[in-house]
Amino acid sequence: MKAKVSSYAGIIIPLLLGAGLTYYTYNSFSPEQIAQMKSYFKTANYNYVLISLVIAVFSYIFRAYRWKYSLTEIGVTPNFKLNLLAVSVGYFVNLTIPRSGEFSRALILKKYQDVPFDKAFGTIIAERIVDLFFLLAFVFTALALEFHTLKNFLLFYIPVSKLITILIIGLVLFLTFVLLYSYSNWKYILLFKTKVTGLKEGIFSVMHMPNKWKYLFFTLLIWLSYILMFYITVFSLEATSNISIGTIIVAFVIGGLTMSFTNGGFGFFPVLIAKILFLYSIPLEAGNAFGWIIWTSQLLITILMGIFAFLLLPIVTRKK
Repeated sequence: MKAKVSSYAGIIIPLLLGAGLTYYTYNSFSPEQIAQMKSYFKTANYNYVLISLVIAVFSYIFRAYRWKYSLTEIGVTPNFKLNLLAVSVGYFVNLTIPRSGEFSRALILKKYQDVPFDKAFGTIIAERIVDLFFLLAFVFTALALEFHTLKNFLLFYIPVSKLITILIIGLVLFLTFVLLYSYSNWKYILLFKTKVTGLKEGIFSVMHMPNKWKYLFFTLLIWLSYILMFYITVFSLEATSNISIGTIIVAFVIGGLTMSFTNGGFGFFPVLIAKILFLYSIPLEAGNAFGWIIWTSQLLITILMGIFAFLLLPIVTRKK
């Protein structure tokens, strides 16, 4: 019962926070500003949005294709169609509880290809570790290009005192976990250690795989797809069509972090994107319109691909 309550709370609370932030933000706008935002939506060139959605589909394909290299390393015969459907379901499930889609991907391989869950999940964790390095590369690029602007933005929303408190709490929790993992004989810790063995095999599969450079190449294609999706969409509005590449990378980083740590960025993504663009003299109305256009379009493709995958899974995996 408690597990169900926690699960529902993990979904509902972020959604309520996002809805509350959306209501608070747009309730502060004047009728003239609301009318201006509507005009941006009406005059937007949605051809660019369609192009970004096509690129989004390619990012799914690249991720599914990349997965085959780590699966091969742990002795699994890759099934590209199944990988693509599992990736699509994973993105869809992430709209509920952040990062829960990784579990669904591993469960799909377990159900339809009898791949041990811990090994499949290990390959996905390996992906996330590699992806984290690429995200950090974009973060450092953004810092290098727009250091002062980004620093002021982050410090405004995360005061130094709060950041230090978060770091101290995180360090204490990490050290507690290390001590328990190293010295505890608690049955749950021992069970966790057995699962970690399978995870290690999946994680280190990237380091030892003979095709690691191809794996990294497809990782690069995935992230180039992400940034290109964002970049193409800026041309949908005249007000955002002339922003610099530095601004685009900063907005992309903030948007990416928002999507990662919330329910698909609901409520938070458009507001934060608007505030970032406002620092670069883009009107709040245009920034909010742009944020909603890119967020809604990506939500649409995530839902469509997810539903498509759910419908096709029984057909693709049907034994002849």
